[in-house]
Amino acid sequence: MKKYIITVAIFASIFASCTKEFEEINTNQNSPVNVQPSLLLRQVIYDFGEQMSYEGFAAGNLLSQHYALLDFNLFDRHDLKSPQLGGNPWSIFFKNLRDNEIIIKKSRKTPAFAVYEGPTLILKAYMAAALTDIFGDVPYFEAFNGVEGTVTPKYDLQEDIYQKENGILNNLDKGIAAINAYSGSIPLEGDILFNGDLNSWIRFANSLKIKYLVRISDKVNVASQLQTLFSDDNYIKNNNENATFDFTNTAPNSFRFAQLRVGDFTNFIMSETAEDIFKNLNDSRVGKFYQPFENATSNEFNGLINGINSSTTTPSPDNYSLVGKIFREDTSSLDANFMTAWETQFLLAEAAQKGLINTNPETLYNNGVMQAFEYWNTNLPTTYLTGNASLNAVGKTPLEQIITQKWIANTINGYESWIEYRRTGFPVLKNVAASLNNGLIPVRMPYPADAGALNTENYKVAATATNGNSLDVKVWWNE
Repeated sequence: MKKYIITVAIFASIFASCTKEFEEINTNQNSPVNVQPSLLLRQVIYDFGEQMSYEGFAAGNLLSQHYALLDFNLFDRHDLKSPQLGGNPWSIFFKNLRDNEIIIKKSRKTPAFAVYEGPTLILKAYMAAALTDIFGDVPYFEAFNGVEGTVTPKYDLQEDIYQKENGILNNLDKGIAAINAYSGSIPLEGDILFNGDLNSWIRFANSLKIKYLVRISDKVNVASQLQTLFSDDNYIKNNNENATFDFTNTAPNSFRFAQLRVGDFTNFIMSETAEDIFKNLNDSRVGKFYQPFENATSNEFNGLINGINSSTTTPSPDNYSLVGKIFREDTSSLDANFMTAWETQFLLAEAAQKGLINTNPETLYNNGVMQAFEYWNTNLPTTYLTGNASLNAVGKTPLEQIITQKWIANTINGYESWIEYRRTGFPVLKNVAASLNNGLIPVRMPYPADAGALNTENYKVAATATNGNSLDVKVWWNE
């Protein structure tokens, strides 16, 4: 009996000791629970930029028909509910918007972190706009707060996300105001876009305001706001002011597409849409974005119609142009692209063409073309802007020319090309060969399955509003 009592006592002592130290033992000491804003800012910018560059290339470029797939191509056939090599950016948005929200809260709670408020409000606007432009109505005003808020936020209307207090446009204004009001001496650290230059963040925010105002211009009268932004002249105007960060030539900081196995890389080829566009314009950037096909007799490029039925059709990659070598063999020349001078110039050219600002659209358009060639390290042919690429080319409308040039330059950011196609109808895309969406080009991404599983009641409301989570229900600015 004494032995039993002693054994129990020893066990109880050991158990109490283990229980006392349980939290310490089971806490990852390399994963701090209170991350410094500088580390978190660097993580948000890099993670979002890196992942969305890959997503935009591997999935967005199929929707916008920069590339086509030879095999494993349900997504290219517009079965968007079956993502394969890419096509599910939902979690990328919500993870980074949540982490960004942590920085915003820290910046408002701790005076030493106040410098982070403006840039993170601008980042929030940027990421939220991409989220709602891809999916439509999404959780927003009640979202991104983790355990401090509801874990089942309602889906907000895109119209409200753009225009209401704490929405996209309002956060850009608040971000600029916070930067202008900052009088401290503590620098912005972890900023891999602008190396802590707050004036660059203001230019970035103003270029984003131009972008989003043009995007909603068919629904809202934005002429006076755009004219003020243009007249104030404080937006991204040169490529050395771009909101980008560089990839390297080696993993893990190389462009992720370069890290795919060879079979996946050679599955992506030039589309027929791209072949037609580059041939019509005699555009020398074709050799940057694509490779001459293996069986060519000379320096020729050949594209494939998007969305073939790969179970019945097995074309050889040797007969089609593969993705350009810069996307695999020399990714140090690539950027994660948040906002550029050429995109800003094309947006202003469109605004001028539509009479929303008072200036010459051709000058802005030509500037955009020159900057886009410079961005992609390609010489601009001397006759390029006087031929088929002219703003006023025969048989083309100025809007088609502007959006087509933006489409070409956005090759690393295909979601943006797809969004602009949905908004304008340009460039004209081809019907996919074996559509799984009744021959229709999708006008929104579907909510993923886990959105319905984790937030069931609110998901049901949003799914009903989109005709059963359909790919064919237009978002607000496109109605």
